Amino acid sequence: MAETLNPFKIAQDEIKWACDKLNLGNSVYEVLKEPERVIVVNIPVKMDDGTTKSFVGYRSQHSTILGPAKGGVRFHPNVNLDEVKALSVWMTFKCGVAGIPYGGGKGGVCVDTQELSKGELERLARGYIRAIAPIISPEKDIPAPDVATNPQVMAWFMDEYSKFAGYNTPGIVTGKPVSIGGSLGRNQATGYGVSVMVQKVCEQLGMDINKTKLAIQGFGNVGSFAALTSAQKGATVVAIAEWDKKIGTYAVYNEDGLDIEAMFKYKEEKGNIIDFPGGKMISLDEFWKLDNVDIMIPAAMENAITTKNAADIKTKIIVEAANGPTTPEAEQILIKNGVTVFPDILCNSGGVTASYFEWVQNLQNFYWTVEEVNSRLEGIMTKAFDEVYKMHEDYKVTLREAAGMVSIKKIADVMKLRGWV
Repeated sequence: MAETLNPFKIAQDEIKWACDKLNLGNSVYEVLKEPERVIVVNIPVKMDDGTTKSFVGYRSQHSTILGPAKGGVRFHPNVNLDEVKALSVWMTFKCGVAGIPYGGGKGGVCVDTQELSKGELERLARGYIRAIAPIISPEKDIPAPDVATNPQVMAWFMDEYSKFAGYNTPGIVTGKPVSIGGSLGRNQATGYGVSVMVQKVCEQLGMDINKTKLAIQGFGNVGSFAALTSAQKGATVVAIAEWDKKIGTYAVYNEDGLDIEAMFKYKEEKGNIIDFPGGKMISLDEFWKLDNVDIMIPAAMENAITTKNAADIKTKIIVEAANGPTTPEAEQILIKNGVTVFPDILCNSGGVTASYFEWVQNLQNFYWTVEEVNSRLEGIMTKAFDEVYKMHEDYKVTLREAAGMVSIKKIADVMKLRGWV
């Protein structure tokens, strides 16, 4: 049997399973199996050499029954329609699990940003937001950063949409620089939320976080802050896996623990963590096979753990920080080997939760301290963890299944109240 790698098929299967398990009937599945709205756009960009190049962009709005669609925009060469649709489904799940009044949205542009100058990137960002402007607003759909987009890109998005709207509209996107309406704590929120989950996992399973060793795949925004804040909470990060355009995949390892603050500075200077002096270089295969790790955190792209490497994983706990990093077939192998997987829609929901905080602050024009943001974030994620773990225990299902069930049940209840089914 071929391994399921199409993320949208995986997402649809998860919806169907949850609907069946909760005895919701087929109607809820029929409403949720496809996004409410998807737009595909062509974005012509004037390049620095005077030529014009076109890029394909997408925006998927999976569900708006609980509130506006919410989700990031990724700029990546592998962006495609099914990926964007799947990610919008998982955002619906994520918002439902977190209990915030949003539905799922997601966007992307098929592009390698490393091949663009800053001016070309700005023109692409502005072109994308102009193209999707008719279907977004602070009340309908609020984009945010994702792979290869950042606060500067969000600033361009906000500025361009404000021109379209005719007035200053900070609430159109989240993840903005603080000086133009961004929230304190938002940039590190997803990674911080992952560290909250690490702490909750340790408490739930009777582990001492101060004796817990982590291996993290990815040192981008999510992976880096997950590493930093987990270390600050007492965990020891022994390995970081990364990718570089020139040498491909690699990892940095130190069995006694990596100095994450030093690694931040090293990456800022070098642009990567290759040959980081605080550890030794190992291959990605060696990374997955590490046998002295308590918790492994995939924090890069989807389909990182497949049937090709699942059996090699020695750790007994996986906390998913990336979106869809484990294929269904790989998860079956992990479960058979006694590995407990804490799913992405629970563990990486810190980003969308902090985005919700930013949006609320924009609408009120009243801003919070970073301590208030982190405290509220921790409260929401702790409640979400407890709800998912209870569903897991009550129904004797996996944690991923439990998370989907928690979210689908909330959505189905609202559907019935509003007369959708």
